[in-house]
Amino acid sequence: MLQQDSSDFTKEIVEFCRFARANGFSAGITETVDSLQAAAAVASAGGETFKSAMRAELCSSKEEWDVFDRLFEEFWGGSARDSSNRSDGAERTLQPKSRSQKMESARAAIFATGEPSARPADEEGSAIAGASALERIRKMDFSEVPTGDQAVLERLAERLLKQMTRRLSRRLKIAESSGPVDLRRTIHRNIGRGGEPIDLRFKGKNLQQVQIVILLDVSGSMNLYSMFLLKFAHSLQKHFKRAGTFIFSTEVHDVTGALRTRKLADAFGSLSKIATGWSGGTKIGESLREFNRFHAKKTMSRDTFVIILSDGWDTGEPEVLAAELRALKRRASKVVWLNPLLGLRDYQPISRGMAAALPHVDVFAPGHSLESLLELERHLMRGAAR
Repeated sequence: MLQQDSSDFTKEIVEFCRFARANGFSAGITETVDSLQAAAAVASAGGETFKSAMRAELCSSKEEWDVFDRLFEEFWGGSARDSSNRSDGAERTLQPKSRSQKMESARAAIFATGEPSARPADEEGSAIAGASALERIRKMDFSEVPTGDQAVLERLAERLLKQMTRRLSRRLKIAESSGPVDLRRTIHRNIGRGGEPIDLRFKGKNLQQVQIVILLDVSGSMNLYSMFLLKFAHSLQKHFKRAGTFIFSTEVHDVTGALRTRKLADAFGSLSKIATGWSGGTKIGESLREFNRFHAKKTMSRDTFVIILSDGWDTGEPEVLAAELRALKRRASKVVWLNPLLGLRDYQPISRGMAAALPHVDVFAPGHSLESLLELERHLMRGAAR
């Protein structure tokens, strides 16, 4: 059991996250809070379990995985941290130095219980075996994820999508008016981000987030993907105040309110009460017509990014789909269509519906895996209005 003062241990975790961030990791406030919770959950375990918990919370790429051992040993194996000012203004890298007696006792207590193995296989899943496995599960088609890897994918996706949507929410903004930067307000706004001026504040009006509209196909052909894509939509809505989600098969339903919850389980509970064509047929063109007629005016403007998540299998008339998509594009800043089938090696968008849609889409890309969903950041930022 950890016996040290919990406040000392909390300081150590926070300092370690700062140390990781200064060495290139995406360890912001959210990751720090998650790391504190993970550390508390394994407080009665040994050093290797603690190390695995920190790795799971802070590593989001193979590169980070590869250098984590070295950073962990630098921090926990030797001494406390400090930062030294650089006269050249370059970004600092935190360096170890001697720690106080109290901090040393905190570190020693972590490792006092020995070196048990990391989390049990049934909890962690078969994918957490190394950096190559982490990369494999990022690229894996949602429809092919083994049962033993699903929990791992869920945790990995939650962390990475959270990071991506937070970055997008900061970057995808439009200036309501120009003017000089308000230095005082900018510094105050970015204190929690290590002082880096990521989110600028102006002496005129503030920047405003762009709007996002998500249209998700929940028809039968999307059964293997729609549940995971709903989690994707939930993540986007958590970080974009100006975001709305609509599901469709043969008709459209606004599920923005259902997904506007902190816990995904609560969102799914609300969605289960919505009477819609889950796993039914697909009429994309007619669904878009319904959206354009009853929802577009109040949910869209010229700064709106539309994200369509569908395999493109349409039982309606392709001319209707083309016409409604053209009308949708006139209202939007950009239309992105993520198609799960595009992840298949031999897939060609030759179905009548998909072929009719392509001329009216700005970005046509895969949406079959976690890695493909993370590419949304690049798709939206390319040519985005600031």
